[in-house]
Amino acid sequence: MPSITAVSKIELPHKTTQKEVKAQAERMFSVNFPQTKRLIFAFDNTEIITRNFCKPISYYTSTTTFEERNIEYINTALEYSVQAIEDCVAKAGISKDDITDLIFVSTSGLATPSMDALIINKMRLNPHVRRSPLWGLGCGGGVSGMAKANAMAKADPDAVVLLVAVELCSLTLIKNDYSKSNFIGSSLFSDGIAACIVKGDNHTENKKITYFDSSSKLYYDSLEVMGWEFQDTGFKVLFSKDIPTFINENVLHDITEFLSKHSLTLDDIKNFIFHPGGKKVLDAYKDALPIEGDFLQKTREVMNDNGNMSSVTVLYVLEKFLREGFNDGFGLMMAMGPGFSSEMVLLEMRN
Repeated sequence: MPSITAVSKIELPHKTTQKEVKAQAERMFSVNFPQTKRLIFAFDNTEIITRNFCKPISYYTSTTTFEERNIEYINTALEYSVQAIEDCVAKAGISKDDITDLIFVSTSGLATPSMDALIINKMRLNPHVRRSPLWGLGCGGGVSGMAKANAMAKADPDAVVLLVAVELCSLTLIKNDYSKSNFIGSSLFSDGIAACIVKGDNHTENKKITYFDSSSKLYYDSLEVMGWEFQDTGFKVLFSKDIPTFINENVLHDITEFLSKHSLTLDDIKNFIFHPGGKKVLDAYKDALPIEGDFLQKTREVMNDNGNMSSVTVLYVLEKFLREGFNDGFGLMMAMGPGFSSEMVLLEMRN
């Protein structure tokens, strides 16, 4: 089976405390958003300590157009994708010329030619790299991208698949959007960039983490739960308070059904590599899943240190497992995203 050989993440240069973000949000919203005083506690309830931002916090107080922000997205995504890829290639002990496939995941900016083409051009990767840009999967994109990277590597045992995920959520902030969803979004979302190398079966070295299976599910009639509303001013964030309810009602059944296909149960999962979403999402997972102990510790720590980086967050969690250690046995990657949808990848993890 394919194996995950290396994962790299970017430490962005403008990490900011949640306390600073809270103070700035209060100043920006208080004049035109009457609920500011009542809802400002949301910043504290997230349990986020620091947030990853690609720009200094003062940047977000300035008036910018969608065009200006999207140009920043393209330039920043390209710069830091290259850094993440170079680090990941070095960790994997391969040459950039070995890369056969490139999957680029994002939902927070637009580019045509797509970002994968810009990366290939900038890094002078093999011009015959098979490329697949994935857009619009939101928080579920990291797990979905991992599933697709492994599907490619399974189809071609000689493949060396590069998965890159970039989310610059801070650049989607519409300064003059005084809606509740924008206010709550400003308490959660941040920026991140990660890269992974997945190898096909003919590469026999460093097979600590191997792919086992994946699952994708779209819940009917739930389109309004999460997504973007596209306006002249940019991407207006939409999400519903029903997300924890969706988790409570569906996640145990969905995981159990997925694992049962392989005669496995929750007790067989030793490593839970989940996208955090937010504190309410983490609490919903804890309430829904009959698992003892702090099984989402690493997930929570990534959220505390970085905020919600959309699709990228789960790859930061995976990187943390690789760097700090994991338990021998099965690992489950999971995220939920727009659609409303869930994505899962089952891994076998051996030290």
